[in-house]
Amino acid sequence: MAMNWVGVTPEQYDVVRETVGWEESAPVGGEVHVAWFDAQGLHVIDVWESEQAFLTFFADRLAPAIEKAGISGAPETGFSPLYRRFIAPGVTGAA
Repeated sequence: MAMNWVGVTPEQYDVVRETVGWEESAPVGGEVHVAWFDAQGLHVIDVWESEQAFLTFFADRLAPAIEKAGISGAPETGFSPLYRRFIAPGVTGAA
């Protein structure tokens, strides 16, 4: 899953992250999450077991946190089937 959300700030992202607590209680079906910012806003690349797993997480946990953080508008989101995933040996956890 690739997501671009214009105007979202690191502070808003941190409110969402802390509210949802995905690092403490990983979402069902979520495998990898990478986020970064540029002048446009937030960019995310996620690996999920399925698109439905992400949609369930979004509806149940993420949407309420987005509202709490005061994020408006909607992201540009796309889903593509995973061809290959590699995680370097020794890489674990959040940072």
